[in-house]
Amino acid sequence: MSSHQESPFKGKTGVKRLINAFGYSLDGLRAAYRHEDAFRQLTLLAIVLIPLALFVVPATPLARALLVASSLATLIIELFNSAIEAAVDHTSLERHPLAKRAKDMGSAAQLLGLVNLALVWGLVLFG
Repeated sequence: MSSHQESPFKGKTGVKRLINAFGYSLDGLRAAYRHEDAFRQLTLLAIVLIPLALFVVPATPLARALLVASSLATLIIELFNSAIEAAVDHTSLERHPLAKRAKDMGSAAQLLGLVNLALVWGLVLFG
């Protein structure tokens, strides 16, 4: 037997695969919103910031795109951070230096995403 075995959970191909993938993505968004306080907080922040970026802030189209992208980036980073935390916790709830490192790195990624968000908004508004 080959050591490169596909997961038995792999879906269909073509349009059916796209439909399944979209459903799994919605499941992931629902799970993040239901179980992760940080994701809910960042979602509320994005609900405020994205309309401001699109309709209120006087900016060029490129600057608007950067404002929206930096807001969405924090949500994307939080999804990865939460996924790392869930995978680590699924593996073991014991304290381990590698588990701590993985979780801390995910948290650091989110910190950088938030710094980026603040810098982009600050530069567009005050730069």
